[in-house]
Amino acid sequence: MIEIPVVRWGKTYESMEQMDVVHFETGEVLAKVHEANGGIIKMDMKKAKKAREILREFSIEDLVEKCKVAADLYENAELPLGNGTQTPDDFCTMQSATTGLPEHMCRFNMGKNAFVLKHMGDILDVLTRGLPWDILSNGYGKESRGVMVSYQANCDAAGWVLPSNSPGVHTLWLPVIPLQIGLVLKPGPQEPWTPYRMYEAFAQAGIPREAFSLYPGGQEKGPELGGAVLESCERSVIFGGLATIERYHGNPKVSAHGPGFSKIVLGEDMCDDWEKYLDLMIDSIYVNSGRSCISCSGIWTPRHGAEIADAIAQRLGPIAPLPMTDPNSGLAAFTIPGAAKAMNGQIDDGVKSSAVTEATAKYRDGDRLVENERCDFLRPTVLHVSDVDDPMANTEYMFPFASVVDCPQDQFLKKCGYTLVCTALTEDEKFSRSLLDATNVDRLNIGEIKTLQLNWLQPHEGNIIDFLFRSRAFQNEPPPPH
Repeated sequence: MIEIPVVRWGKTYESMEQMDVVHFETGEVLAKVHEANGGIIKMDMKKAKKAREILREFSIEDLVEKCKVAADLYENAELPLGNGTQTPDDFCTMQSATTGLPEHMCRFNMGKNAFVLKHMGDILDVLTRGLPWDILSNGYGKESRGVMVSYQANCDAAGWVLPSNSPGVHTLWLPVIPLQIGLVLKPGPQEPWTPYRMYEAFAQAGIPREAFSLYPGGQEKGPELGGAVLESCERSVIFGGLATIERYHGNPKVSAHGPGFSKIVLGEDMCDDWEKYLDLMIDSIYVNSGRSCISCSGIWTPRHGAEIADAIAQRLGPIAPLPMTDPNSGLAAFTIPGAAKAMNGQIDDGVKSSAVTEATAKYRDGDRLVENERCDFLRPTVLHVSDVDDPMANTEYMFPFASVVDCPQDQFLKKCGYTLVCTALTEDEKFSRSLLDATNVDRLNIGEIKTLQLNWLQPHEGNIIDFLFRSRAFQNEPPPPH
């Protein structure tokens, strides 16, 4: 039996309290994880400065090169895991078995994490806007234009309260270590695999273990541990629902990531040719089982809404759960009891509206909710919504779900609300300019780009450099006469 310890600035710690990480289908215990507590986290954060000090013994260039080594180890090597080891195949099997994500999707996310590590130099160059890295290391220096600038780290160690449902979010914390800032991770209860494997890959690549702390805990411990991380770290990131976003809104110490409400909008000039973009719309909804904040949950169009919804439903409606080992498996399981049933009930209530029609119902042989002994599935669901003000027009769930919404082009930005990714299918320059100026749209794609197609050389939900560092005035000589 694999036992996974708490990691306190590189030192393993065995707790009296342990949780079982189990296979979501069989109930088999795959590992025992030692649980941390809030007091330990608060105590350890008093030593966070040492994490930054030990990382600053390396240049950012050195750390970037070590990230490339870590990428290969993470993707291909058999690495230590607690009192055992884990191969890449073991990793995908275990991650699938505890999160409900099909194994081929786990492998895909593994490649995505490795890609970010391999290209860390390019990513940091873009995120810093070409700033010489020694300015971040030294705290000051001259830009290529000869102007003195200064950047000060906002924290010695950054905290991340991680979810269990989307392994792809780990790409967001990977740049922290090469920026010479310590890393504090609270893994998701069902997904300790990525943080621990990445920690070992970094360590094997020569990055000091003393720069890392990992504080696992189960569902009951989660709020206590997450709260301690957010309270103790000067900068931290948390993932959650709308309530989490609202709770930390305006708190400069916390970056809260929640639902994306990502959308595709068809312009007046292109909506009559909607059939050309059917594959783009379907992939944006369905890939990665709709579990990403960048998965499309809404298609907004001035015309042809019912036709678009029906065409998508014909393709997605018949899709049913398959074994996690099947390379064609496209639906992830819900492993938390009652979660899928609750979502299904909300959708059933929503489709009672006269403005809402479920397009997938007639193409599905059975119910939307598929209940098993230890897990549940929700089959793809596409709605047609004729009233832009109906609640189902702007709703998101963690499975392939989308609303096709009838909305005049000039009403889109007034009605769409916050949108993490917006793909606009238009060549209308005036409409494009309004999208570029819209502050409720984060990532903007103009053209035939799936909502899931990210360019890692661009910020995602804010620039991590701006979050972890602050620009300030600095002089080490009198300014020129003026």
